[in-house]
Amino acid sequence: MVERLLFAGLEEAKTQPRAVQTTLEHGGLIEFASMGFAVFPDERDLIDAAAVSPKSKNISLGPGGAVRGTVLDPAGQARMRGMMTRFSSYSESIVQALLPAYAASMNRRRTSFRPGAVEVRVLSPRRDDRRLHVDAFPSNPTQGQRILRVFCNVNPTGTPRVWNVGDLDFESFAKLYADRLSGGPSSLAAWAMAATGLTRGRRSRYDQAMLELHDFAKLDDAFQAQAPRTQIALPAGATWVVFTDSVLHAALSGQHLMEQTFLLPIAAMAEPNLSPLETLKRLTGRALV
Repeated sequence: MVERLLFAGLEEAKTQPRAVQTTLEHGGLIEFASMGFAVFPDERDLIDAAAVSPKSKNISLGPGGAVRGTVLDPAGQARMRGMMTRFSSYSESIVQALLPAYAASMNRRRTSFRPGAVEVRVLSPRRDDRRLHVDAFPSNPTQGQRILRVFCNVNPTGTPRVWNVGDLDFESFAKLYADRLSGGPSSLAAWAMAATGLTRGRRSRYDQAMLELHDFAKLDDAFQAQAPRTQIALPAGATWVVFTDSVLHAALSGQHLMEQTFLLPIAAMAEPNLSPLETLKRLTGRALV
């Protein structure tokens, strides 16, 4: 069963930095059941599934400040940008306080708001986040950096966010599919994807392996039916932190989620050998970045 450290607030968690870092790096979650992000009164109308473009799963805020995936008018987009920017700063302050060893080297990336109800989406298995998976980015290669995410359930009616969390650690999961990994794109193919804008940066062999693991898991009906898991309910007002590139997870139900992504070089970890990069290097015997 996945380890979960539950704290009443940030001050309590700050007294246990070693436990927080160890829990995260060993595939656990850090949870604050009632330390939610504050939505201002004049922003409450933005917490609405109708704000999302029909072509998008969520609304995103890029590092450059561009808001995408919304049908809001320019004034509404400006207010959405303000709310999401505040959430991004809120998330960064949490990670800096909890994980001072990460603070100097982590890189704040995309912010997202997911106001749609998870359980009513009609998606292909590959895009269906109700199926257990680890995270990988098709167009934003990480080249071995960790994907650390801060989530907050901002549901205004008290509905929890329900997740399945896989009980397999990353190495046990990766071993299921290691002999099927392709070895990654050639140098020329990786260059071409970046040059044509298909990827923002070079897709390494590591990135390809993680994309394949993501797809193998989601498309494997037997794995989805039989993989051991723990169901958790994250209440409205909860904030949680997790490495989603190594923790198997699936969102089963819930609506109105804020999320902030950070990339972290594995050198900042206390135990880099637990990273997906080092694990896959051991399993494949190949250099991946």
